[in-house]
Amino acid sequence: MERSEKILICISGAPSNSKVIRAGAKIAKAFNGSLCALFVQPSNFEQFDLESKQRLTDNIRLAQHFGAQVTTLYGEDAATQIAEYARVSGTTKIVLGKSPSKRGLFPSKNLIDRLNELAPDIDVFVIPDTSSAEAKAKRRNFSDEHFSAADVVKTIAILTLCTLIGFAFTRFGFSTANVIVVYILGVLGIAMTTRGRSYSLLTSILSVLIFNFFFTAPYFSLFADPSHIATFIIMFIAAFLISSLTTRIKQQTILTAQRAYRTEILLETSQKLQKAENEEEILSATAAQLGRLLEKDIVIYPVRNNELQEPLLFPEYEGKDLEGYLKPEERSIAEWVLKNNRQAGKSTSNFPESHGLYMAIRGAKSVLAVVCVALDKARGPEGFEKTLMVTILDECGIILESEYNTREKREIEEKARTEELRANLLRSISHDLRTPLTGISGNAALLMENELNEATRKSIYSDIYDDSQWLINLVENLLSITRIEADGKLANTQPELVGDVIRDALAHIDRNGEKHNISVEIDNDYLMAYIDVRLIIQVLINLVNNAVKYTPEGSCITVSAEDAGDLVQIRIADDGSGIPPESKAKIFDMFYTGSNAGGDSRRGLGLGLALCKSIVLAHGGTISVSDNKPHGAVFTFTLPKAEVKENE
Repeated sequence: MERSEKILICISGAPSNSKVIRAGAKIAKAFNGSLCALFVQPSNFEQFDLESKQRLTDNIRLAQHFGAQVTTLYGEDAATQIAEYARVSGTTKIVLGKSPSKRGLFPSKNLIDRLNELAPDIDVFVIPDTSSAEAKAKRRNFSDEHFSAADVVKTIAILTLCTLIGFAFTRFGFSTANVIVVYILGVLGIAMTTRGRSYSLLTSILSVLIFNFFFTAPYFSLFADPSHIATFIIMFIAAFLISSLTTRIKQQTILTAQRAYRTEILLETSQKLQKAENEEEILSATAAQLGRLLEKDIVIYPVRNNELQEPLLFPEYEGKDLEGYLKPEERSIAEWVLKNNRQAGKSTSNFPESHGLYMAIRGAKSVLAVVCVALDKARGPEGFEKTLMVTILDECGIILESEYNTREKREIEEKARTEELRANLLRSISHDLRTPLTGISGNAALLMENELNEATRKSIYSDIYDDSQWLINLVENLLSITRIEADGKLANTQPELVGDVIRDALAHIDRNGEKHNISVEIDNDYLMAYIDVRLIIQVLINLVNNAVKYTPEGSCITVSAEDAGDLVQIRIADDGSGIPPESKAKIFDMFYTGSNAGGDSRRGLGLGLALCKSIVLAHGGTISVSDNKPHGAVFTFTLPKAEVKENE
């Protein structure tokens, strides 16, 4: 089987790197391969100038725009790390910009030459740099040394201390070799206590000059004795190597600490985002992590249908006023970020006069939210913080898009379920309406076309009445469904006397109810419930009619109501044959009619009990069925109790 191509783009902050990324994307498209990107972050990354850091961020975004998965590694040997990553990731082609050649007496191999040696089986594509000489010169001056008065004072103080110790050693008869060690230790101390390599390099030179001036004959002169030149050179090399190694170790220590903190933040962010259950919780968790990282106020604009929604405010401390970040001019910047999918605001080239830094939370195809970091007069996040912030926002985008996809899938499933329910309902109604309508039509035809005796006519009248009552109950049930809103809530509820509701319901039950012994038991005439009267009457009619339908003539049916703390409990009990155990779990499902042969089993859509459940749940109650003792069934449902005021 032919091996699939995997193209690796090497990312940097160079001005021409965007050209490298675009070329890599074209190569991936030409070979129909996958695309990934790698940035090797050196230990002196914090010393890069702001423009280079901004270009690096833009280049990472550009690589992600072309579908590349960006990985960051840390270290000084870029060639080894690129080659090793390419090997373990199955890379077949590496795309990078041309590296400058090393000049000098003993020039070392550049990045491209080393990659060809370390990864001979991988094709290396070199994209030439056509940028101006000025840009190249600026790129070579990539580091930005930090000079400070405090570091200068430390340097002078340590060199002065080393000189005083050298005089003390000389006075007590110690050899000059001991003085050399003192200065080397001084160089080590300066490298540990100052920032940047310039101090260490300068100290290496000054320590040789001071040692030569004060401690080698002839005294108070520089390089007067040529025999000491070799000593001075060795002393300088030793001091320089020690200072360089110490500076590098210090930078690696800082980098390790940052990496540990980065891992901790990202792990905690991932855990919190995984626990979030909806969009608001995801954005809240993201804002909390950004606030912890930057110690700034956070404002997030969710996006719906490609439009900004009302902002969510996450102040650094409760009660802090963020009105300044909600002005129309600030919102317009957020809208620009949404439209252009780029960062803007303070510390950027877009709307730098803003009081905040605006960045997008991106999904695979669109912007999902816009984040504003409230900076006011503070500087924007740089270097490590900026990289970590981008990573948090990217992870939030992944989780947020997953939540949207899950919600969309749920809505599609719900819509499909609704359509299926609608189809089943229409199919059942159209099927079951035929029987009573055919009966009514047929009986009416008999009455019109034939001379019938009184007994037969009365029987036909009775059949027409039964069929019409069945149709009326069906229509009432369907109308009751429309009174429950789509979100399962009720539009018209108020306190009602439970006794009155029960008596109204019993006045509208099936006429066959006269053939049963129906009784009412209410422990308190002033028992009230917070209900929609018409719906609860329909529940009682359905439950009592159900008992009438499935119990023999002369059976006892008891409707009772009692106080149950914050609820009102209503029970409809009969002494019929009861409900089979296998039917109890399904009896409240829509279209379930059971296997009970009692009653008029040719009719019944299975809507009645399902409707009862929907109505009771919409009221915030519960409904269940249990066995009556010694035989029969008991339907029990609860409703929220309403208190009777003394002046009513």
